[in-house]
Amino acid sequence: MPTVRFNKGVFEHYAGKKLPLEQLKDRISFLGTDLEGIEDEVITVEVFPNRPDLLSVQGFARAFSSFIGHKTGLREYRAMPSRERVIIEKAVSSVRPYTSCAIVKGIRYDDEKIREIIDIQEKLHITYGRNRRKVAIGIYPFEKIQTPIRFTAKRPEDIVFRPLEGSRRMNAREILEKHPTGQQYGHLLAGQKTFPVFLDANDQVLSVPPIINSHEVGKITPETTDVFVECSGFDYGLQHTCLNMIVTAMADMGGKVYSMELAYPDKTIVSPDFSPQEIVIDLPYINKRLGLSLTEKEFEKLLGRMGFGFKGKKALVPCYRADILHQIDIGEDIAIAHGYENFEEIIPKVATVAREAPIEAFKGKLAELLVGLGMQEVSTYHLSNEDHQNTRMNASFHLVKLANAISQEYPVLRAWLLPGMMDVLGRNTSYEYPQRIFQMGAVFSKDAKEETGVGEARKLAVAVSHERADYTEIRQAVEYLLRSLGLADWKVAEHDHPSFIAGRCAAISVGKQHLAFMGELSPLVLKSWGLEMPAVAAEMDVAALFSLVFQGKR
Repeated sequence: MPTVRFNKGVFEHYAGKKLPLEQLKDRISFLGTDLEGIEDEVITVEVFPNRPDLLSVQGFARAFSSFIGHKTGLREYRAMPSRERVIIEKAVSSVRPYTSCAIVKGIRYDDEKIREIIDIQEKLHITYGRNRRKVAIGIYPFEKIQTPIRFTAKRPEDIVFRPLEGSRRMNAREILEKHPTGQQYGHLLAGQKTFPVFLDANDQVLSVPPIINSHEVGKITPETTDVFVECSGFDYGLQHTCLNMIVTAMADMGGKVYSMELAYPDKTIVSPDFSPQEIVIDLPYINKRLGLSLTEKEFEKLLGRMGFGFKGKKALVPCYRADILHQIDIGEDIAIAHGYENFEEIIPKVATVAREAPIEAFKGKLAELLVGLGMQEVSTYHLSNEDHQNTRMNASFHLVKLANAISQEYPVLRAWLLPGMMDVLGRNTSYEYPQRIFQMGAVFSKDAKEETGVGEARKLAVAVSHERADYTEIRQAVEYLLRSLGLADWKVAEHDHPSFIAGRCAAISVGKQHLAFMGELSPLVLKSWGLEMPAVAAEMDVAALFSLVFQGKR
């Protein structure tokens, strides 16, 4: 969990209330964060990853102020129209397609405020932005920029500017090779023929996200009063929420927020949007989950202590909260506001003897065998997208789509595990080889026989990548697993699978029971994931294996 340190005096200024030291410690601990201590006027807190809005002193103080009842309810923020535009060109759609932007005016950036801004930016980069992979943040002195601003993509050799704290002008390719920040984050643009770039109306480079700002127009100084703020990445929702976290913190510093028109090739968006998300509340559901009997009035009061609004049986979620996806998340905040120390401790009236589920013990055995082969277990999301599941894998699975996807990056349930494995390999090309990984998890398919219309199956996937990886290696690994489980008489037959090289792919079965497919991944698939090394993989049906091993169906 990220650790943040706040000056106690600054924190109390933004919170609007000063508490006795022991009470301050107690209340911070019950806010849902882990207080490490308060020493020498410095508050040190561990913030859970689901609350990136608490990473700034302004955001933490805002939440704390509501929690202690000083200033409750939904904070209202307003963005005044600036009539300024950011033009997002089609060229950037393949490298970093989305940005959300704003202008904040009227802050005098002394050393303390510059430190606060840098701290917000870096903490969000590391956590919410996943080390700039999902979100990259740029903050620039607006007085040095001529509008309209363009967000486009160009050949790295054609992007020439002086990088932040650099000694000379360089092209973007040189920056990745020679500048410390370029070396640190250059892998995020590896393999790209064009790089994303922000340009002003005079073609002056503002930055190359997610790498670095320009020294001339990307450095905040004590003379700066107005700033241009942008977040860029691959999902507009993430950029929009991250921008709201930053500019609401700046508004709490005393800044005035101005909106901008984002002119995409197919639409125009006004950013930022401070409108709260609305979630319909089923109060009996919340009460049942928490073991409480809250009235609607009591519920509304507790909501207010967590910074929410309430209108027409709907919770109004602040624009900077990234963690509220379902009303169960509202329930968690209600529990915090009610106070975990106030819940009655009740001993269950059910006596049971616990034991590990046989299928879980079997999965543990599988993991133990694969670790013995020198493999490392990984875990990827149940949610995915069409590009990962089908396009990059040259496959055509019928995917289960989410009715109300929160993120454009994850609108479907995964149909198989191998795309997630390829994503892991693709993100680790800068590390040493061989790379041997496996994972077990659920996959989903449309199934009219199920009440939900969605079937769920347990699968095991194995992937190996290095310069000599071949069909023989993956077959040996799979057959070792089968022998170790006591199986025999399996059959290996040539199998046609679009993700694998023809003639280098096989299926394994015992009797009429299909168990697995395996083979060498095709060059087309390897290229789509940015892999230069050969890779082999297999995907196995865990339920079928379990059935054969423990029920004697051989």
